Amino acid sequence: MKWQDQVVLITGGTGSFGKKMTQILLTRYAPKKVIIFSRDELKQHEMRQQFSEEEYDNVRYFIGDVRDRDRLYRALDGVDIVIHAAALKQVPTAEYNPLETIRTNVFGAANVIDAAIDCNVKSVMALSTDKAANPINLYGASKLCSDKLFVAGNSYVGAVRRTRFSVVRYGNVVGSRGSVVPFFLKMRHTGCLPITDKRMTRFWITLQHGVDFVLERLQDMEGGEIFVPKIPSMRLVDLAKALAPECKLVEIGIRPGEKLHEVMISADDARNCLEFDDYYAILPVQLGMCPKAYQARKGGRFCSEGYCYSSDTNTWWLSPAELRTMLGLNEEDTLQEKDRKAA
Repeated sequence: MKWQDQVVLITGGTGSFGKKMTQILLTRYAPKKVIIFSRDELKQHEMRQQFSEEEYDNVRYFIGDVRDRDRLYRALDGVDIVIHAAALKQVPTAEYNPLETIRTNVFGAANVIDAAIDCNVKSVMALSTDKAANPINLYGASKLCSDKLFVAGNSYVGAVRRTRFSVVRYGNVVGSRGSVVPFFLKMRHTGCLPITDKRMTRFWITLQHGVDFVLERLQDMEGGEIFVPKIPSMRLVDLAKALAPECKLVEIGIRPGEKLHEVMISADDARNCLEFDDYYAILPVQLGMCPKAYQARKGGRFCSEGYCYSSDTNTWWLSPAELRTMLGLNEEDTLQEKDRKAA
């Protein structure tokens, strides 16, 4: 792919992922144009300060909402690649505002699909979440619906259009807005950190890894795959100890919609899943794709019967020291020193 010829649009482009993706695209790939599509005027203004027009004359900003079908059609005119990151992501918010979550995460996804096909976009990569696998909360269920829509979108393209849709599914992003890391850092001065359940485990990925993975899969996607990176797990107890070893941990109980452990590939999905060195690909057999033919083209090996990629049975575990390294904390640094340097 010649990135210098590509026009890339990022929905939800002012979020943590969108800003990191924009930085990597501009500094490493220099595409023809990057369009930030989001509904937050203030965050777009802040991005303009970070990516000044004097230094980057190929960045454009569109105020818009994925709920607004007409605005999407206008924004996607002439776009080659869409990275769909817009979503309502907070589990408690989704539980309390289910219809609003569905309007954004499900109907918004349908709008992106229709607009991408009609505007003849080449590739659409949608971001998903581990909570979409065997979901027990509204957020996860809405993202499962979104995943199904994007996979099925490949059936709607027809013979004339060229659009292809795939999905990337990964776990919690270390340090992103809304994650537990900044919350623990904020609470550590109290001397106590609330832990929902000391048995709880989660998958973890850095923003850098997430962005790199999306860009890599954009290069070789055929359409319909759900890509899952191989990433480490960590117990929330170990995460709390890594961030604030001096704090007391207070167990408060699992909140509505939470799991003890997250799954990224269920045993049912694993039947049609290929494992590669650093990722998995769940294949869309419902669209008529032949897994063995895909394997012949791409390589990989089929997952064993009953395989489940879960945060508690993962073979790759993140240690407190490794987490501190991911956050830029040396062993001898204190968190207070980290804050002082940042200031």
